[in-house]
Amino acid sequence: MKIEIVMPQMGESVAEGRVVTWLKRVGEPVAKDEPLVAISTDKVDIEIPSPGAGVLSEILVQEGQAVPVGAALAYIGKAAETEAVGTREPIAEAITGLSTGAAGAATPAAGASLALPRQEAWYSPSVLQLAKEHGVELAQVRGTGSERRVTRKDVLDFIEKRSQGPAPPLAVGPKSSVLAPEDQTLPISHLRKTIAENMVRSKQTAPHVTQIHEVDLTTIARYREANKEAFSRRIEAELTFLPFLVKATAEALQAFTLMNASYTDGGIVVKKAINIGIAVALEDGLIVPVLREADKKSLLTLAKEAADLAARARERRLTPEEVQRGTFTVNNFGAFGALIGTPIIVQPQVGILGFGRVVKRPVVIDDDIAIRWMVYLCLSYDHRLIDGAYAGAFLNRVQADLEGFDFSIVK
Repeated sequence: MKIEIVMPQMGESVAEGRVVTWLKRVGEPVAKDEPLVAISTDKVDIEIPSPGAGVLSEILVQEGQAVPVGAALAYIGKAAETEAVGTREPIAEAITGLSTGAAGAATPAAGASLALPRQEAWYSPSVLQLAKEHGVELAQVRGTGSERRVTRKDVLDFIEKRSQGPAPPLAVGPKSSVLAPEDQTLPISHLRKTIAENMVRSKQTAPHVTQIHEVDLTTIARYREANKEAFSRRIEAELTFLPFLVKATAEALQAFTLMNASYTDGGIVVKKAINIGIAVALEDGLIVPVLREADKKSLLTLAKEAADLAARARERRLTPEEVQRGTFTVNNFGAFGALIGTPIIVQPQVGILGFGRVVKRPVVIDDDIAIRWMVYLCLSYDHRLIDGAYAGAFLNRVQADLEGFDFSIVK
């Protein structure tokens, strides 16, 4: 009996998904839970595992095509069933440009594009898609990512160098007076398009106001310095400033419930659960995995889960559930050197709290000058629901909890 592979439901607001690349070819064996196809949505890029073992007998949706949730993508059957189908072109064959001769050896097909290696190395869906669009042989690209993985930037750099060499230059699309001869047009990824649409929608939906507070993190900085090695061994991750901010934010959200709400035409929806999203920068965009029930978790649990979510986000290994149902967002733009920022709200939330780089600098304390670890907290909020006084009180609570952090709760 055939096993049907369908486009899964990946979030309440997700209506469709796009097939980025098939990780198996028709006729190849598939083990249960083995990655079968890479899918991209406006929420996340993930690899869908096979629900059962067998042989990939038929592919129904080609790479690059978008289909609604619940649509059939492929079938897994027995080897005999695969031979009986024989009418569908294996999608991976179309990408690699290989055909099987009478002797069973793979030979280049006429007019084929450059082959994309599938088993020799692991590539993210966005890298595979970009390589396919530009005919890049990934085996020729030098990887600079973790464990020498090829990143999207590596592929773009390769395309740039190739366009300057003896090979034909990269096509720049229709001629336009806006483009100079040396300009080129790069493709916009599905993720980048989605981010652009969401950012425009958020700014058009909610009147943004940003309020900034200055916070002294000296006590926390000293605590981290004294305990970082012990905590690194204990949680198998670096103890950064992020979990301290998430913990203080979760405590403040319990007291200021409107910051954990959504504004709708039908009324104000106050969320019972406190699910804090953490913005993670990717090679070609941004994603916001969610720390569920952050108010019920210890500092060390938050630190460990945040590190795990961030690592798997960069490796495109998040599950759909891990990017859903966020009620408030925290963004560490200080990781890239910024001191102050004005973050854009993740809809339908009403607030996002960003923090800049933590720096040592002189400050005045009781008419004396002291060297302290300082940071700016930047709260953007939806002015339809949140007023300046309420936002200021919320930030004051976060500031007080950070400057007087109770280390007795660390466990």
